[in-house]
Amino acid sequence: MVQPMVAPSEPAAKLEHKGYNRGLILGLTMAESMLLLVFCLLLVAAAIIKAEQNKALRAQMQLQELQQQVAKEKSETKKNVEKLSAEITALQAQLQSASIQPAERKKFEKEWRDLVLARDTVQRLKDQGLEPERLAELEKALVVLKESGFSIEDAKVLEERLQSLLEMEQKQADAKAHQWPPIINLSEAGGYFFRSGSAELTPEFEGKLTGSIADQIAKNLEQYQVDIIEVIGHTDEQPISRTVSNLDQSYIDVLSGKKPIASVLPADNAGLGLARAIAVANVLKADKKLEGATILPMSAAQLVLPGDTLTRGQAGNVESRRRIEIRIRRRNASLAP
Repeated sequence: MVQPMVAPSEPAAKLEHKGYNRGLILGLTMAESMLLLVFCLLLVAAAIIKAEQNKALRAQMQLQELQQQVAKEKSETKKNVEKLSAEITALQAQLQSASIQPAERKKFEKEWRDLVLARDTVQRLKDQGLEPERLAELEKALVVLKESGFSIEDAKVLEERLQSLLEMEQKQADAKAHQWPPIINLSEAGGYFFRSGSAELTPEFEGKLTGSIADQIAKNLEQYQVDIIEVIGHTDEQPISRTVSNLDQSYIDVLSGKKPIASVLPADNAGLGLARAIAVANVLKADKKLEGATILPMSAAQLVLPGDTLTRGQAGNVESRRRIEIRIRRRNASLAP
């Protein structure tokens, strides 16, 4: 029987070499690798320290620049203050040196008073509508009047007459400019409506007529120089069921105050509108603020919508159409009795 062959054992030196190879990293021993790692960390730390030093250096340079700028601004401010102080000192010296003698002071004060008086005079003339150009024209006119033998007194009389004529022309122009005073609409503005088919006034409506409304009418009469008050009654388009009217027989007594407005029985919307106008006119006639004005009651019936447009047919109970409009105007002089 053949015995198996046994491999001869490896030498001890070769085994030691294998063990040595196990402690190498990239051809370096463990100690050498640690030294290399420490060296890399030192390089990184040095780079970080260098960066921080650079930041500190830049901050220090910026601080120095700011300090220099502040010092420069302080210097400039100090120079400006010194310059202003010098100017103030110079002005004070000039004021002290500019002493006025008593005689010169009196002359100066007189000239000053004359200037103030002249200024006030020119302002008064301007307030009266006389500009410097107008004054120059008046001066030329005075020269012509003197050469023609007129005295200053004659010129004053003539000027007063001209002034009165100008005022009359201005009043006429103002009257023409305000030919159409505003219309007072007693409807949606304050809720002053009539009950359907009625011409009677509510206590609130009557109280308003004798208060703010009468005040407004009196103000317009004065402002526009007018003397006619037209009171126009309006209705909606609901037909009146009554077939007989007593308006022709009763309106005179109602206008004179002998009968109340409730005694009027209209048979159509035209009569109802007139009855409403008479009710308002009677209240206004009794107000002393409106003495001297002629108050005329009128009827627009159901024809005119709010906003001064003609109706095209709008049946039904429309409260806003049951209203009063008050218009004021100037009496036609050519037709006055």
